[in-house]
Amino acid sequence: MIRYLLSIIFITFSSIFAQQQADSVGFYVKIGDPSPEFTLTFANGDSTSFAELKGNVIMLQFTASWCSVCQQEIPYIEKDIVQNLKCDNLVVIGIDMDEPAEKVIKFANDMKITYPLALDPGAEIFGLFADKNSGVTRNVIIDKKGKIVHLTRLFNMEEFSTMVEKIKVLLKADGG
Repeated sequence: MIRYLLSIIFITFSSIFAQQQADSVGFYVKIGDPSPEFTLTFANGDSTSFAELKGNVIMLQFTASWCSVCQQEIPYIEKDIVQNLKCDNLVVIGIDMDEPAEKVIKFANDMKITYPLALDPGAEIFGLFADKNSGVTRNVIIDKKGKIVHLTRLFNMEEFSTMVEKIKVLLKADGG
C-alpha cells in the first residue's frame, strides 16, 4: 500500500514538474503543443475564452505598460498585423501582465492600441505559457485547430517579420 501511494505521489509530482520546465527563454509551451485553456477578462468587464476563440488564427501578445520593448513592438503590431491583415478569422489580443484596469486603459489610449487588452491579475494567464519571472514582450500564435505554431520573445524586426509571414500563411490556409 505504501509503495502504491509513493508511486502515485511520484507520478503526480513528476508530471507537475515536467509540465513546468521552461525553455531557455522561459516558455513552458512549445511549437506543436495545444494551447492551454484560458479565460480572458477585459477592462470593460467583457470576457472570452480559448474555447470561444478556437477556429480563428489567434495572436496573444503578452505586454505591460512599463515594458519599453513592448512599446517598441506595439506600433508594428498595429500597422503590420491589426491594420494590414485585418480579417474575420484573425484575433489579436494583448494580455497586460498584472496591472489594474485603469492603468491598462491608459496604456491602450497612450499607445493608440486598437486591439483589445485583457487583464492578467497575478500573471495567471502568462503563467500558463511561460515562467512568470521570465518577462513580457512575448507573442504566441495559435492556429485554428488550437495548436501553438509560433512563439516570440522580445522584439527584433527579423523575428517579427517571420511572425507576420507565418500569420499570412495561416490566414491563406484558412481562407482568410
